[in-house]
Amino acid sequence: MADDERRRRCDALLHEHRRIVFKVAGIYARNAEDRRDLAQEIALQAWRSFARYDITRPFSTWLYRVALNVGLSHARREREKPTMVGVDLLDALGGGTPIHEPDERLALLARAIEGLAPLERALALLYLDELPYAEIAGVLGLSETNVGTRIARLKQRLRRQLAGNHSEKEHAHGTR
Repeated sequence: MADDERRRRCDALLHEHRRIVFKVAGIYARNAEDRRDLAQEIALQAWRSFARYDITRPFSTWLYRVALNVGLSHARREREKPTMVGVDLLDALGGGTPIHEPDERLALLARAIEGLAPLERALALLYLDELPYAEIAGVLGLSETNVGTRIARLKQRLRRQLAGNHSEKEHAHGTR
């Protein structure tokens, strides 16, 4: 593929799948400036490695893999567990579109996800994006069985955590 044609194809695919870039940048970066920088780094790394993209495979799976690798590298460089406020995570999940009145349950879920380890965040992101287990396995380099097991454990832990937050709130308001 000629360089100009490759550049156009990569640009078109990145534009079509830009929400993936925004989501991953939103999960692994703390503030708006860092998210913009990380999104640019993801796009740059996608461009650099586009020659290795196998066109017989879904572009979204390949882009998730590139984006998550860049996000995980960013998290390691930061040397601290990346966190976000709930509304920022919801903004990222919406592809960068602000959500001015987030549902309280989504905010609780966002706070629960922000406490996860980087790989678990990636797993939660892909699961919430409703990707099939086989595609999640391909993105993360895990077996499909491992993905299913990890998701089941993650869901249990998040349910317990969210249930604990709900009962703490009821107790604080005297509604229990």
